Amino acid sequence: MSAAKPLSLIPLSSTSICTLQGSLLTLALLTLLSFTCLSLKSFNSPSLPSTTPPAGPIIEYPQEVVIRTEDPVGQENERQILHSDDVFHSPEVFRLNYAEMERRFKVYIYPDGDPKTFYQTPRKLTGKYASEGYFFQNIRESQFVTDDPDQAHLFFIPISCHKMRGKGISYGNMTIIVENYVQGLLQKYPYWNRTLGADHFFVTCHDVGVRATEGLPFLVKNSIRAVCSPSYDVGFIPHKDVALPQVLQPFALPRGGNDVENRTILGYWAGHRNSKIRVILAREWENDTELYVMNNRINRATGALVYQKNFYKTKFCICPGGSQVNSARIADSIHYGCIPVILSDYYDLPFNDILNWKKFAVVLKEKDVYQLKQILKNITQDDFVALHKNLVKIQEHFQWNSPPQKYDAFHMVMYELWLRHHVIKY
Repeated sequence: MSAAKPLSLIPLSSTSICTLQGSLLTLALLTLLSFTCLSLKSFNSPSLPSTTPPAGPIIEYPQEVVIRTEDPVGQENERQILHSDDVFHSPEVFRLNYAEMERRFKVYIYPDGDPKTFYQTPRKLTGKYASEGYFFQNIRESQFVTDDPDQAHLFFIPISCHKMRGKGISYGNMTIIVENYVQGLLQKYPYWNRTLGADHFFVTCHDVGVRATEGLPFLVKNSIRAVCSPSYDVGFIPHKDVALPQVLQPFALPRGGNDVENRTILGYWAGHRNSKIRVILAREWENDTELYVMNNRINRATGALVYQKNFYKTKFCICPGGSQVNSARIADSIHYGCIPVILSDYYDLPFNDILNWKKFAVVLKEKDVYQLKQILKNITQDDFVALHKNLVKIQEHFQWNSPPQKYDAFHMVMYELWLRHHVIKY
């Protein structure tokens, strides 16, 4: 057997090489043209959905989500909100969710309880408990109430600690009254047991409601608390509970704002020394020539509404915590156009997850009280003007009205409740 001959390469002529290269080039061009035509047909074909989300809704989004209304006040509020993006953490999310809330949100109010005692209706709409009273009245004036509990997203427990306070009920007896009322609802209705109360809420202002319910762990830990004293160190849970703005209404004088040229006083505070931080504030700055700090309330004999008029003259109004972390002075400062200086630890500020407080307020720790004057003086005039302009934008969110108005304090509280109902699963 002879060995196989090795294969030999057949030499190609230059003409064959050129022909082969031309064929390959032609094939490549034809393939490119085919893919191009297919892509253009696919792009223009109405029967093939695009896999890329259209950019149109993003560009038009603010206009699409704003609810149109024939109310000129409502239309003006909508225009203001469209130009208030810099004071919201997520303005687009707020607009979308707010519109959805107005369309869908429903609350069932338990009908139990005599309105002439501690239930259903507010005691009054004035004083330091005004926020509680306004909410009780506003919710019945709103479109959010439903008579069908099966359609409700949340359930309102309409018990008023303010009314108990007005009748001289002690804190111990308040706790008993609240517990008996809620236990009655548990036995009569099936709704609490579906979520152990996670879709129930109650509203109370100042420290009265906190003290009246702190002995009821099943209510405090399970249900949503809308309170004026939202302090982290007394069991307030930010993702569950709601910080209710404490607003002392009616305001004695008109709303301030857009008047920076009139504000010549650097800082201002006057009030009771009913907390450690207030005692330190008065002791450190009472005799200062640039900070107008009083060690007590202003005597009415000095003139009519002197306390309120000083807000108009001041750049920064100091708001230390009192018997609780909160203070009605914050809402006063906002109303009169004076930049609030928050001087209170463990305070979950109202609407803190919606509004960026650093855009219209100065938020400090209590330990900063010793450097307070220098901190305020370090704020440039341009920064002060920017804070003031933003403060004017959010004034309507800290005002109660009857009937309630779009974007006011009531609607902001309802928006907070609307956000929290999403975490509840049956």
